[in-house]
Amino acid sequence: MYSSSVRTRCSNNLWYSTRRCLAGSSESPKPFKQIPGPRGPLGLGNLYQYIPGIGKYSFDALHVCGRDKYEKYGPIVRETMVPGQDIVWLYDPQDIAAVLNDKTPGIYPSRRSHTALAKYRRDRPNVYRTAGLLATNGIEWWKIRSELQKGLSSPQSVRNFLPLTDKVTREFVANMKTTDSDCAPDFMPAISRLNLELICLMAFDVRLDSFSEEQMKPNSLSSRLMESAEATNQSILPTDQGFQLWKYFETPAYRKLRKAQEFMEKTAVELVSQKLLYFDEDQQKMASGRHRSRSLLEEYLRNPNLELHDIIGMAADLLLAGVHTSSYTTAFALYHLCLNPDAQDKLYQEACKILPDPWECQIDAAALNSEATYCRAVLKESLRLNPISIGVGRILNNDAVLGGYHVPKGTVIVTQNLISCRQEKYFKNASKFIPERWMRDTKENVNPHLVLPFGHGMRSCIARRMAEQNMLVLLLRLIRSYEIDWVGRVPMGIETKLINQPDQPINISFRSRQL
Repeated sequence: MYSSSVRTRCSNNLWYSTRRCLAGSSESPKPFKQIPGPRGPLGLGNLYQYIPGIGKYSFDALHVCGRDKYEKYGPIVRETMVPGQDIVWLYDPQDIAAVLNDKTPGIYPSRRSHTALAKYRRDRPNVYRTAGLLATNGIEWWKIRSELQKGLSSPQSVRNFLPLTDKVTREFVANMKTTDSDCAPDFMPAISRLNLELICLMAFDVRLDSFSEEQMKPNSLSSRLMESAEATNQSILPTDQGFQLWKYFETPAYRKLRKAQEFMEKTAVELVSQKLLYFDEDQQKMASGRHRSRSLLEEYLRNPNLELHDIIGMAADLLLAGVHTSSYTTAFALYHLCLNPDAQDKLYQEACKILPDPWECQIDAAALNSEATYCRAVLKESLRLNPISIGVGRILNNDAVLGGYHVPKGTVIVTQNLISCRQEKYFKNASKFIPERWMRDTKENVNPHLVLPFGHGMRSCIARRMAEQNMLVLLLRLIRSYEIDWVGRVPMGIETKLINQPDQPINISFRSRQL
């Protein structure tokens, strides 16, 4: 019934997926070339459809493109961007699982992403040893990932930063001002400054004072770091797709990325150099018990398996990836809480139990892990509706059968989790914000490969636990102290600048709650 050649080419988990796809059928897998999808005129590629003012698609609205392709072609789509450059989009969780669960011995999960960033860093071997976690693949990637994740991913390391996170967040909330619907400024810059402050404190043991009058100026360090991270993210998709002419001469998109990265690199080198300068003094303070727990940078500097080039690269990656991902996710969660007052009230009741006095009480690890169950459900539901990315990218390690088609090794795969998570076939009342669907007593039976906001497996977000902890603390403290209402447009849409961001200002009114 099944082709032996397919079985020998696929890993075990892909073979079982193949059996599921072909169960009850005597047909062999259909050829790759038969996968439905847009090829462009005369097979010259579909990239022209993404040119502003010419095509019907947009890199700034990949979720709209993805929904359109699903409706036209079905749960597996092959899109030819330019001749020889295909992307296979997956919507079915069974196919997604088959790709992401591939654990071929000796082969690490790979993806094609941040290719221009990789060029920038490889052109500067005096600063970087590799292209970093975002752009590197294979054993080179695993060597640095396995060392860097010790400080960022271990539960105990993350818990050690909770007192700092809670202290800075409490200061942030205490200094907020009440607003009404007539004067509700964009809250997004404030959220971004909070996350930048937390990252620099936890990673480098540095307070930027991002909310000071000086740092609020356009040319301040804080403002330029946030601007550079945003500029880099906006440059990734235009440089990843298409003919990649930036490999031969400097295109506008590459120039934008280069200038942004030069500033972030300069800042990362200065922060690492500053820590090196005072490293011995800090070690003496820690030995005498006069210093708090180590920053991430201190942990990395003490690791004999990491070179200084690796640490500088990680510092730059933290500044790039850590600010806007958490900020946009928090903004979407606040938007949903504004539009769902019952959910906001339930979160407020939970926050009151954890923080009877919002200014005197602290959030400890035990409370966050065992008592903040509804807050976690709110965050999970917001991430279902508004994940930080469209889906997960991979390069196939082996031949596979996906959706009944033979897909060869080396094919670029991108999952379409954002589209799938909004389908009634997978979630009841899929378009509604219902945190209760994630509570233990009312939890729905959900395929685990549908909601993947932090990626999956070995290539999942290295700072997931840290990001979740920071966002949970902010949601608890904010809703404990303020009642919030949305005064912007409804519904709020998405812009896909590599990471998904709100398409409008975060206009929220804040009213102080009674203690």
